[in-house]
Amino acid sequence: MSVGIRHDDLRRRNRAMVISAVRRAGHPSRTEIAATTGLSHSTISAISSDLIQEGILAESRASESVSLKRGRPQVGLSLNPEAAAVLAVVLSLNFLSVAVIDYAGQVVAEEQRRLDTLTMSRDELIGECVAIVRRQLEDPDLDVQSVARIALAIQGITDSSARAMLWSPITPQTNIAFADILEDEFGIPATMENDCNMMAVALRWRDPDRYRDDFIAILLSHGIGMGLVLKGELFTGTHSSGGEFGHMIHRPGGALCRCGRRGCVEAYAGNYAIWRNARQLSENAEPVADVSDADMRALATRARETDGPEREAYRKAGEALGFGLGSLFALIDPAPVAMVGASAAAFDLIEPALREAIAQTAGGQHSGSISFDTEPNELPLIREGCAMRALSFVDQEIFAPGVQARGGSAGKNVA
Repeated sequence: MSVGIRHDDLRRRNRAMVISAVRRAGHPSRTEIAATTGLSHSTISAISSDLIQEGILAESRASESVSLKRGRPQVGLSLNPEAAAVLAVVLSLNFLSVAVIDYAGQVVAEEQRRLDTLTMSRDELIGECVAIVRRQLEDPDLDVQSVARIALAIQGITDSSARAMLWSPITPQTNIAFADILEDEFGIPATMENDCNMMAVALRWRDPDRYRDDFIAILLSHGIGMGLVLKGELFTGTHSSGGEFGHMIHRPGGALCRCGRRGCVEAYAGNYAIWRNARQLSENAEPVADVSDADMRALATRARETDGPEREAYRKAGEALGFGLGSLFALIDPAPVAMVGASAAAFDLIEPALREAIAQTAGGQHSGSISFDTEPNELPLIREGCAMRALSFVDQEIFAPGVQARGGSAGKNVA
């Protein structure tokens, strides 16, 4: 029995396909959009005319790949940057940032602040997040009416409905409903996202050929985190963001972790753990609150120069990461991995022990074919993931008016 599709639903779907094609390609011609979407030229012509008239798309320079061909140059289409804007807020250890991003995905304003997140009270932490958003919205150069979405990412565990921070190693505070707080304060739809999940979202937008259906983003920073995409969908837990790779147990009863437990992967591979082992401190030693990127670079340099405790610290980090990934691969099969964060710059020191550990696990039967890529700065990826998550929501609102705005997770598909 065939099931009919309502004309309005088909029209919204087709509009979505056109907007998505333009967002991914940048300045595609109508011909290129037809090739990407499979829609007819007449359908694309009608939809693009409507979107241009509505101020969502604009005609732009000819697509380079098409203009080089013979015949009349074809006009490209681009997203109108003035159609809407979103705010991407990133809260991490002792650091808070906000970026205003236009509809075309370009950063038009930003602010960064150093905080002492480990000692701030609940009200102080909330107040800083609200204040940094307010300063952007009160900027006379910003059209506040155009801000359609706020996405806030944090290191730690968020709830599965993208409303609240449940727990984070960067603060003793728990169960803060940041999305509700921002919505109530500014009347703009908001979501609360896990930072590593946003890294995965950004990677898929940046390099869809490598990061498509199944891949892993690992944060190698003061903490260890993971964003996991399986069969094209961002993995989340039944009640929370899940993906707490750094707090899988590497050695029961082992080194002290920031979370208060012992033997976590992070207790060997986090920056504080590498620092602790390089200084030959006891595994019972309290994790240091923060280690600067400059100190970690100096530590890596020393490890490359001398076969001493610094190199051994990186070996232990690689071992913990390798056994953790090997166990994960035993469940999901090997997949491309992106190593992101300050310690990704020292991946040459980590990789040998990591691969050796993976090879000893059930998931490492084809360890030689597992590919790793590195990105030493996590902030741009997290911010870009927030932006694309928020802009994809705006796209949905544009082509499907009336979709519920409040609450972030309208499904688990990677934005």
